[in-house]
Amino acid sequence: MKNTLKGLAFLICFQLFSCANNDDEYIALTPEEREQYSGGETTVFNTSEEAFGFFAPNLTFDEQSDFGIGNSFFRQSWISAPSSTTARDGLGPFFNAIACASCHFKDGRGRAPLFDGELGHGLLLRLSIPGTNSNGGSLPDPIYGGQLQDNAILGQTVEGKYMITYQSITETFTDGTTVILQKPIYQINNLGYGLLANNVQISPRVASQMIGLGLLEAVPESTILSFATNNNSDGISGKANYVYDVASNSQKLGRFGWKANQPSVRQQVAGAFLGDMGITTSLFPNENIPAGVDATTIPNGGTPEISDLNLNRITLYSSTLAVPARRNYSNQNVLKGKKIFETIGCIGCHIPKIQTGNNHPITALRNQTIRPFTDLLLHDMGEGLADNTPDFLATGNEWRTPPLWGIGLIQTVNNHTNLLHDGRAKNLEEAILWHGGEGQNAKNKYKQLSAKDRNDLLSFINSL
Repeated sequence: MKNTLKGLAFLICFQLFSCANNDDEYIALTPEEREQYSGGETTVFNTSEEAFGFFAPNLTFDEQSDFGIGNSFFRQSWISAPSSTTARDGLGPFFNAIACASCHFKDGRGRAPLFDGELGHGLLLRLSIPGTNSNGGSLPDPIYGGQLQDNAILGQTVEGKYMITYQSITETFTDGTTVILQKPIYQINNLGYGLLANNVQISPRVASQMIGLGLLEAVPESTILSFATNNNSDGISGKANYVYDVASNSQKLGRFGWKANQPSVRQQVAGAFLGDMGITTSLFPNENIPAGVDATTIPNGGTPEISDLNLNRITLYSSTLAVPARRNYSNQNVLKGKKIFETIGCIGCHIPKIQTGNNHPITALRNQTIRPFTDLLLHDMGEGLADNTPDFLATGNEWRTPPLWGIGLIQTVNNHTNLLHDGRAKNLEEAILWHGGEGQNAKNKYKQLSAKDRNDLLSFINSL
């Protein structure tokens, strides 16, 4: 009897061992070493609503001090001139928001307005007409310039307002599950200075979370270009954008913005100050006003309205916001989702791991192993996501791969899960289902997954 029981026990153990070697469900997956450190040594461990607002822990004392000053300029409201608060006056005369934090609330992500006329939500409309300027960039609308500004200081007529309606589109999975997507349609109305050009191109852009920007700036250009060389498979062929760098008066690799149309954090910050708040800098010293408005009749906050010293502090702040650490990275369903993320081809654009270079001005950002899940390249995402607006070398169908780090904390920080360049996707699954063009194969494979595998994949992305 004892020998029979031993034999039965051995048989059961052998069968379980065989299952473990033939069925992934029984194989214990393990995370990579230091996988949780998304920002390398700049990573912070915080999952609160302030998760995007901490400085990189490896900054010097002086850099931490400048970070704090930059933080105050980023979060506090600007006011119109003249004012006794000379360091923070000069708002407008035309603008979209009164503070950087209006669109990047808690250094996080903006969204589309919840109702017509809602201001400071984080979605703006870029305006252009066909053709390029002398620097290779977009031509602005002849009257309203490169961006519709839906607010103005006292005494000025607002440029205009916009409203959004939505068209429903149904996606059906292989298992019969359906998801209804919403495609936004934009209408500009109540124009204050005449009609838009009859061939105007309208490109909606939503504010992204601010974390890790300096780390992306520290990635060597050669590394980014190698992604363009190596990813010509499965319909994926990333492209670099080369854009005008104001400070050097030359073309440089674009890294920031939805179409990679900004070459540096500093120029991105200065461009946002002018376009979003109507505040001038040494990079962009001219007020953004509609054609026919006499700027000399409108008080300003100085020339420029932000000193280079404070612009540099805001740039340092924007460059060194720490990346939160991964959550649940060792859970088996998350690790299974990680395998699926790779298997269906998501890593063709969303590169998991990159090494920063050794020559960034901020020492803390040098030689870091980071996990941003982007290649910083342009990809054709199909007609469904097209804005039909070229931007330097980017076509109307192309968008830069957005980093995925921190994506699972947007709900906590910003109380929404709206994604993509205009916030049309209400959650991660909808964002995947909007993929077309170079992302079509990955989307098709996602739709063929079982409900459990889809959930595992989403759990992995939400852990980033």
